[in-house]
Amino acid sequence: MSHDPEHVARAAAKRMYATDHAARSLGIHVIDVGPGRSVLGMTVRSTMVNGHDIGHGGMTFTLADTAMAYACNSYNQISVAHTTQITFLAPTYAGDVLRATASETAVRGRTGIYDVRVQNQKGETVAVFRGQTQNLKGKLVEDLPITREI
Repeated sequence: MSHDPEHVARAAAKRMYATDHAARSLGIHVIDVGPGRSVLGMTVRSTMVNGHDIGHGGMTFTLADTAMAYACNSYNQISVAHTTQITFLAPTYAGDVLRATASETAVRGRTGIYDVRVQNQKGETVAVFRGQTQNLKGKLVEDLPITREI
């Protein structure tokens, strides 16, 4: 099996997605993944709209948080969110196709910082998200290496 970091990132994402019931139930899907980065998509469904007839912020947050999860776990090292913050810049609406692009900003020891930009189908930024992650013991795919030292 290949130990190439791109291959490891794809294998880790495939393993995560197989048991990521929350993402799959919301229609979140992986568009691209690589070491320290990911791009995920989701269409805002009518069941995701709040009492103001706009997309519920929790759904946009979940998409961004999930993109961060795929980026920080791309090294095959189990990693979880520690703290997060989101700023909503524009509303979303039923039928909008959202894309969350996550990138690693900094890593020190077991802690990582990831930034996520969420855009709609028009390319408009609807939210920006920053999260801090913490590496735990263990791998996602046992027969592959961890491709970043902690």
